[in-house]
Amino acid sequence: MKKLLINMFLVLSSVMPLLSFSEANPTNFSETCEDGSGETGSSFGIGFGLVLDFGLYRNSCPEAESIVYSWVETAVSQDPRMAASLLRLHFHDCFVNGCDASVLLDDTEGLVGEKTAPPNLNSLRGFEVIDSIKSDLESVCPETVSCADILAMAARDSVVVSGGPSWEVEVGRKDSRTASKQAATTGLPSPNSTVPTLISNFQKLGLSQTDMVALSGGHTLGKARCTSFTARLLPLQTGEPANHGDNLDFLESLQQLCSTVDRSVAITQLDLVTPSTFDNQYYVNLLSGEGLLPSDQALAVQDPGTRAIVETYAADQSVFFEDFKTAMVKMGGITGGSNSEIRRNCRMIN
Repeated sequence: MKKLLINMFLVLSSVMPLLSFSEANPTNFSETCEDGSGETGSSFGIGFGLVLDFGLYRNSCPEAESIVYSWVETAVSQDPRMAASLLRLHFHDCFVNGCDASVLLDDTEGLVGEKTAPPNLNSLRGFEVIDSIKSDLESVCPETVSCADILAMAARDSVVVSGGPSWEVEVGRKDSRTASKQAATTGLPSPNSTVPTLISNFQKLGLSQTDMVALSGGHTLGKARCTSFTARLLPLQTGEPANHGDNLDFLESLQQLCSTVDRSVAITQLDLVTPSTFDNQYYVNLLSGEGLLPSDQALAVQDPGTRAIVETYAADQSVFFEDFKTAMVKMGGITGGSNSEIRRNCRMIN
């Protein structure tokens, strides 16, 4: 297994692209669907009261969904890792002051963006894909589709093209005219989070324990740096007894991988079994003691409630898919504040 990990997953990179919703950072903390006929105002309404709608672009920009899907399909076909990166962008956006595309803003005079916050620095990817989608949409229906809605649709389509479920995305989000590096630094879950901390972080945003465990399943895609899971290796490094549920062969393989090169640039798959497929293998891995991040493995060993959910998802992928869809719609309903607009360029305010 040691050779398998090293041969398959030793990758040198200076840039990292999901919870932590994908490819984790060590400091803190991813077929075209029609708009559908959902009822107006059916959003969960978490946040600041902006009402979302399933069919908002049906008349104003009927090509919106197909344009987003086409760009995502192309991007993921060229780089399968991009699916996790786009999913993670949406997560990191929604967890900081709501789903308002603040994560996309570049630093400009008078505005410090979120890209340089520790959970995002040299970590987030996919900005160029969002730029391409926005440019295409602006040529077809100018100043109509928000960047925040693009992130939500792109996240859904990233899951779909990776073999996961589809769902109707509520739209009508607006793009923030501000960003918060501080909120991005403190508001995103850490890869070393305990289960009580994770539950608390999600509950503050109106997301339940089940939502949290389901959204963690986004780690069935993506990669993480060795520095993100150093805590998993402590039993081997200190000689202390392994934690309950640890798979020592797996940990030894990780330790050999991370000791071969600089830990800050070596990355490996979050799910080494089906790394580019959106499925329930992540939960099977947790039950085998092969969760990569400490916050992942904690779901199976620290709390009977989360353990029961993990077991359910590992046994029945369809239950995971249904709960994941529900949780994504709820998370996408965390809307931003009133100081907003529809940006012409996702990287800067109008």
